[in-house]
Amino acid sequence: MPQLIATSCQTAIVGAGITGVSVARFLVRRGQAFKLLDTRENHPQREELVREFGAQRVQFGPLDPQWLGQQEEVVVSPGIDLRTPALQQARNAGARLVGDIELFTRYATAPMIAITGSNAKSTVTTLVGQMASDAGVKVAVGGNLGTPALDLLTDDVELYVLELSSFQLESVSKLGAKVATILNVSADHLDRYADMPAYHQAKLRVYFGAEQVVYNSQSVLTQPPMSVSAVPITFGGRPEFKRFGVAEHNGEDWLYWQLTPLMATSELKIRGRHNVDNALASLALGYAAGLPMESMKETLRHFTGLPHRCEWVAERNGVTFFNDSKGTNVGAAVAAIEGLAPADGKVVLIAGGDPKGVAFTDLRKPVASYVRAVVVIGRAAAQLEETLDELATTIRAGSMSEAVEKAAEVAESGDVVLLSPACASFDMFRNYQDRGDQFRQAVEELS
Repeated sequence: MPQLIATSCQTAIVGAGITGVSVARFLVRRGQAFKLLDTRENHPQREELVREFGAQRVQFGPLDPQWLGQQEEVVVSPGIDLRTPALQQARNAGARLVGDIELFTRYATAPMIAITGSNAKSTVTTLVGQMASDAGVKVAVGGNLGTPALDLLTDDVELYVLELSSFQLESVSKLGAKVATILNVSADHLDRYADMPAYHQAKLRVYFGAEQVVYNSQSVLTQPPMSVSAVPITFGGRPEFKRFGVAEHNGEDWLYWQLTPLMATSELKIRGRHNVDNALASLALGYAAGLPMESMKETLRHFTGLPHRCEWVAERNGVTFFNDSKGTNVGAAVAAIEGLAPADGKVVLIAGGDPKGVAFTDLRKPVASYVRAVVVIGRAAAQLEETLDELATTIRAGSMSEAVEKAAEVAESGDVVLLSPACASFDMFRNYQDRGDQFRQAVEELS
């Protein structure tokens, strides 16, 4: 990382979670004055933060909008709504509200592949990062996935591959990615955004200043705005000019670039039709960034996917169990149901949790087509029952172990039991990983 000169600029960091702490450590390395703020009086790492940064740099309790307004810049963690009254008052007083990604763009010297979307961000980000690494590129992967962006900054990185959430993009003025994409857009986070257009507008910011754009040919909402002049590459559907798609070749489905067959979909280790789209998106991003095609194909042949994302868990009495705990919105659940539905069986779906203000009507069609029963859990149980009851048998469960037991009881040989909750996890679990781990443990404990 370049030598950074200390400055008298006053910076406030709002939110002492993973991102906020990474910002504080970055400013320490810069020698820049800052104060780390968190509204939680009983922050779980309060003592550790005071020891690391000093009592004068850390403050807990309600935000002081007058003090915030006197600061030149306020770095807001992505989990905190920019519409928070204290932040709006600070902005009105002249403070700039930014996020960690805005800081990252100021100091990153290597090109960036920026990836957002409602679903599949983590899989595609990890896969593109692996493609780059396998091609011999010194790559750093993170952002909303794994390592915070500012922790990745070093002089020897040749390419950054960042997963970016809509929350992170809200506060970016001009991202300036070498390659940028929106993989897909479906209803999500409507407990934070006023409506779908507001959520969509946040996603579109990924294209601002992009050198090359990649978008999903099957989704108009992923297209860049007219103001973006970069020539696009697309993925999904049948292969066409400047498109990665799927077509029949030698009697089976193959991945194509334009009119050139690349590899059979049967060579992919990641399961489901949605993962075929993930493979196409990854090829498109890697191609746009200049990665060699043969090396990318070889990566695809060995990539087994990520935990909690349509992860194979076990087979019991002819029934296969899949853990898609990362499916925290309706679009992800729809993709998992359609992608994993067996040809000669049905899906038994485990769904529910915190619905985040989203309706479940988009589940009706795949449930009617592919699902034998829905085991509902958590805060959204009644809402799911009301939406899906006449389309498939609905069964309530009070815990993950009970949900797995009831799913196993109703499933028949040849079926798939799929945990794809279409909801956040925090009403019953620590996080989606905890939810998936409990699902896996419950499957392992089945007799």
